Amino acid sequence: MSSPEETALVPKSSGKDAGLAPLLLTVVELIRQLMEAQVIRRMEADTLTDEELDRAAESLRKLEAQVLDLCEIFDIDPADLNIELSELGSLLPKSGGYYPGVSLGNPSILELLDRLLNTGIVVEGSVDLGLAQINLIHAKLRLVLTSKPLL
Repeated sequence: MSSPEETALVPKSSGKDAGLAPLLLTVVELIRQLMEAQVIRRMEADTLTDEELDRAAESLRKLEAQVLDLCEIFDIDPADLNIELSELGSLLPKSGGYYPGVSLGNPSILELLDRLLNTGIVVEGSVDLGLAQINLIHAKLRLVLTSKPLL
């Protein structure tokens, strides 16, 4: 039996046939870039201590390295993690990156989410799920999405 350090992650398929790996890595990369934007915003607002900034930067570097390692393992080009969403534009910024607070011509979904997090948004709604014209599940939702502490 091998130890955890000796165990290698080997996919059963690679590239476009890598199953859910590309989708999961895309979501992780979106969240990583959103967190990076929030760290930059807080750094510029001088709300992070030097120690917090160092910890955040190191964590972001490690997460980026892990995403790149997993891309290599699953034979995925990191550029393929950016999804084109037709009229909505791209999920992630094109080459050259994104800097919070700087507006570009066609913002990516990441940029729009960052702006929403910075200003805050409340979404309310209800969902009824059923079958055979019988409502079986009722859900009322209220989502507060912000990067600011809630009081």
